[in-house]
Amino acid sequence: MINISFLDKIASVLIEKYSNSLSNTIVVLPNKRAKIFLIEALKKQVNTNILSPEIISIEDFVQDISGIRTIDPIELLFEFYEVYLSITEKSQQQSFELFANWAKTLLQDFNEIDRYLLDPSHVLSYLKDIEDIKKWGIEVKNKTPLLERYVDFWKLLPKYYQSLYDHLLNKGIGYQGLIYREAVNNLNHFTKSVQEKQFLFAGFNALNAAEEKIIQQLIASDQAEIYWDVDQTFLNDPYHDAGLFVRRFKENWKHYKSNPFEWIVDDFSQSKNIHVIGTPKTIGQAKIAGSIIENITNDNPLGKLDKVAIVLGDENLLVPLLYSLPASVGALNITMGYSSKNNPAQILLAKLFKMHTNALSRNNSSYVLYYKDVLDILTHPLVEPYAKTAALVAIINKNNYTFITHQKLMELNVIPSELFLLLFKKWESGSIPVLESISQLLQTIKNNLSNDSEEEKITKAFVFAIFKVINKLITYYSKHKHIDKIETLYAIYKQVIDLAEVSFEGEPLNGLQIMGVLESRVLDFDTVIVTSMNEGKFPAGKSQNSFIPYDVKRELGLPTFKEKDAIYTYHFYHLLQRAKNIYLLYNTESEGLDAGEKSRFITQLEVEKQPNHNTTHEIYNAILPETAYQPMIIPKSESVMLRLKEIAEKGFSPSALTSYIRNPIQFYFQKILRISEVEEVEENIALNTLGTIIHETLKVLYEPFIGKFISESDILNCFKQIDVEVLKQFKLVYKEGEIKKGRNLLAFEVAKRNVSNFLKVELESIKNGDAIKIIALEQTYQRTLHHSSLPFPVLIKGNVDRIEERNGTIRIIDYKTGKVDKANVILKNWNGLTDDIKSDKIIQVLAYAYMFEEKANGQPIEAGIISFKNLKSGFLPFVFKEEKEMNSIIDETILSQYLEQITLLLNEILDVNIPFLEKI
Repeated sequence: MINISFLDKIASVLIEKYSNSLSNTIVVLPNKRAKIFLIEALKKQVNTNILSPEIISIEDFVQDISGIRTIDPIELLFEFYEVYLSITEKSQQQSFELFANWAKTLLQDFNEIDRYLLDPSHVLSYLKDIEDIKKWGIEVKNKTPLLERYVDFWKLLPKYYQSLYDHLLNKGIGYQGLIYREAVNNLNHFTKSVQEKQFLFAGFNALNAAEEKIIQQLIASDQAEIYWDVDQTFLNDPYHDAGLFVRRFKENWKHYKSNPFEWIVDDFSQSKNIHVIGTPKTIGQAKIAGSIIENITNDNPLGKLDKVAIVLGDENLLVPLLYSLPASVGALNITMGYSSKNNPAQILLAKLFKMHTNALSRNNSSYVLYYKDVLDILTHPLVEPYAKTAALVAIINKNNYTFITHQKLMELNVIPSELFLLLFKKWESGSIPVLESISQLLQTIKNNLSNDSEEEKITKAFVFAIFKVINKLITYYSKHKHIDKIETLYAIYKQVIDLAEVSFEGEPLNGLQIMGVLESRVLDFDTVIVTSMNEGKFPAGKSQNSFIPYDVKRELGLPTFKEKDAIYTYHFYHLLQRAKNIYLLYNTESEGLDAGEKSRFITQLEVEKQPNHNTTHEIYNAILPETAYQPMIIPKSESVMLRLKEIAEKGFSPSALTSYIRNPIQFYFQKILRISEVEEVEENIALNTLGTIIHETLKVLYEPFIGKFISESDILNCFKQIDVEVLKQFKLVYKEGEIKKGRNLLAFEVAKRNVSNFLKVELESIKNGDAIKIIALEQTYQRTLHHSSLPFPVLIKGNVDRIEERNGTIRIIDYKTGKVDKANVILKNWNGLTDDIKSDKIIQVLAYAYMFEEKANGQPIEAGIISFKNLKSGFLPFVFKEEKEMNSIIDETILSQYLEQITLLLNEILDVNIPFLEKI
């Protein structure tokens, strides 16, 4: 049996019954999208030229009857606020933000009351009576002003409704419900004015009371016919939600007491292949949908995809799906718009709002900006190439500016571009100047973008969509000047930006069809792939966005969540009705974001399985690779070897050697490629910065004593300088960073404490009779290593924190701000010294000893570490432990053993055949 699509049948009716009066026939469909498909169906069935009937959506039709223009939700909210202010005492008036919180819900209820033609005063006074009953038990003397205002709010509802209704009617504008009510009021006049016209209503399911009344009156006056698309499986089952509405109409409409009900079909029970596929997470569904399409094209390479539809239960899946489609998909038609939510232009505006609203909320007369907000804007891809602010970004990063006054920012950027001035213009003059400034900014960005680049053309489309929204806001604000807070503007902007969709260009009748659930109404496909078949997505689930309680809705005949579920049920089953191959994809994760139980529709299909349905259920899991990550291997090219020779001539530092041991790839990036870390603002002082500050402070304090023995009075004198010197070093190292509060103040105090504790240990040693003579501070030493196995001599070069002579022994000291224990500097075996990063401290201090040995003039040498987090242990010397013997003096034997190990390491580094292998 060949399934004829619903629109093909409607086209046949038009040709058979209305062929003589097609130009006077108006076909009313549930949505605008079906119009193209109906015209195509008509084309297929005629051989000669004909005048097409007028085809419109139900909303446009009702708007034509009422003669009222529809307005969007934001404009409606503004208009309602005008009405609210005009009828509310000044002392009781709320700000727009507070008003908007409850007004949106109230407008929703007004809309439903009107669409279902209920008496507003009856419904709204009913709500007041319910609230009165709730507060019955409270004695008059216990009623607080808050409670009084609460009760007054419910009393005012009829007044709000009537005033808003009259206000909008005077302007010739309205929300959907008002338009429907006025259409019903105007129906008699309308029917008389279109007596020569014939109306054909097709493909409807759920109708509100106003739509029912309009359609029934036109049918009663022989001016209209209605054709339903309902399957007997759903219509004859009194419990099946897909037939809920049509069963009611069949039973209650006067027309059907004496006329046949058209059309009841038997398509759902025909043969169908239903594949239920579960996969973890959302992206998996996009991948599976892509592979299904690939299989379809592989099975029939010459076949078209115009009878294949992918219906997205969650529209956020659109972009992952587009990336998952195979290259063999040529033509593609996407009926949903692409949201402006996450495109670069919208992200830039969101960052701009964040920066300026934060600056305004600081209540600072100097308009202070936070560095992250500033850098987020200056480094944005739509700003960075055009604003000429690379030097400004470098200054902010280098000088650790955390909070920057507006004036300072302007001083730092000496020659500002027009784009820069638009971005950082103060937002202090009210909402309209801000919006005009943003509008100007978007025009500047548009002018910066090229028409030659495909990517920039797409960005331009988004910029234009946002530009239209901003201009719409300018229009609203110029009409309603009393709503003028930037915070309110941002809240409204976040709501309207969702309306800034960019449409996809495509050929609607050709190729693979990708659509949302509502766009699928009236259309039929052979193969249907439905994603996000989870509770909360498909069906959407309960949302109690109303002041009218459930039982009141039931009593008054207003739709409840049951009716909303029934609408979803109809859409779902209609998708399946004439399809032959159906793929239902769902997320197997029942917890977490984007998750939910498997949809009840899948369970219903399994429980109420039709005899001719072939149902399969599979779970797909991602294939995990055996190795999560392949280590990098970089061979040593000629240029790498030249660079290594250059390093050998200029000097290998001990830290370069330990960085190779830690990870050869790290050494390759830092020393061979010379890639340094990106300079960023240090909002909180990093440990290495704190270490630099302590090192530099000790250097300055001890510099006067180089070449001298230190006395007690010298150390006592140093104590007095700690505060001034640490602050001075902070300013030098941390530049403009904030050190007077927060974690940085703690770091400042830690630095002072560390220096003070170090001096206390030094003072104690002198009191105990130690003779300490400073030889060098923060000095660079070097020594060339000649070895028969090395391809060429290698210079070892490094910076030593401190060299002193203590009681006749040379002591080479490396300061560490981190924690170092005695065990870190004890060596038991030379073998494998350079294999493990655990020996990095030993490699470092012995390198210093080797470099200084020639200058020691035969004096005994010790080399070790002073750890500021372990000061109580004092100086931790390198110790070679042989059996029970501990030796801390570095003699020729120790140095020759050390050099043998270092030579092995250098040979590995300089060997052209040993690549740099990443350690993971």
